Amino acid sequence: MVKSAQSHRKKFAIIDGKSIFYRGYYAMPNLSTKDGTPTGGVFGFATMALELIKKLNPDYVCVAWDKPKTNIRKRLEMYPDYKAGRKPAPPDFYEQIPVLHELLDAFGWPLYELDDYEADDVMATFSVREKGPIRVVTGDRDLFQLVDDARDVKVVYLARGISQHDLVDTKWVADKYGIPGDRYALFAMFRGDPSDGLPGVKGIGEKGAALIANNFATVEEAIAGARAGHEALSKSLAQKIIDGSEYLEIAPTLVHCAKDVAIPKMDITM
Repeated sequence: MVKSAQSHRKKFAIIDGKSIFYRGYYAMPNLSTKDGTPTGGVFGFATMALELIKKLNPDYVCVAWDKPKTNIRKRLEMYPDYKAGRKPAPPDFYEQIPVLHELLDAFGWPLYELDDYEADDVMATFSVREKGPIRVVTGDRDLFQLVDDARDVKVVYLARGISQHDLVDTKWVADKYGIPGDRYALFAMFRGDPSDGLPGVKGIGEKGAALIANNFATVEEAIAGARAGHEALSKSLAQKIIDGSEYLEIAPTLVHCAKDVAIPKMDITM
């Protein structure tokens, strides 16, 4: 919601709903109402969200959510092991979601979810469609790919619990991983992402992925460089890239967030 009737907004905050709800759920276990309704996840979400919103002072807040049963369908068709290692949440996690929806309605924070798209895709679309400043609030590193200094898109990353966070921009990414700040997605394609069940390229760890991201801008360039014997690549690393080329053909679609989701235009005039 906006803080005034002004048509010009100053800052967006886009919350990765399920990611933050998970944090709240595990940070505030065993909370319930007198009738036994579990509320720990909702309480943790509210505590974290309100604290961050107070610090960020946005003009507009929305929440992105993974559409149940459909959100990873497209990626699963390409790679059956996508997110296969994730364990389902306990039943009382899902029992709290209707209560969370009531909370979001009370806050005036709209929730966006669409068939065949993950919350990441929704947030990525907002990040390129709306004018900055934009702050993406999440506990997942894969959204580091959205940082854009020119458009003032930054990630508020909850690295620990629900109260400590890092403000991630391209410099932060460069300092943390030793790569160009706008190449996190490429780095992740080679290194892999265990949280999403993505193996990366066999034999290539963080150091090798950083070297590749420092010398090539795309997967196609890296494969071509490996086949041509690029001077930055050892023979061993080049061969690993070539051996992993089949996986690398689908890696961009698996790792890159979609930025063309047909989500409704934000109503910022309320």
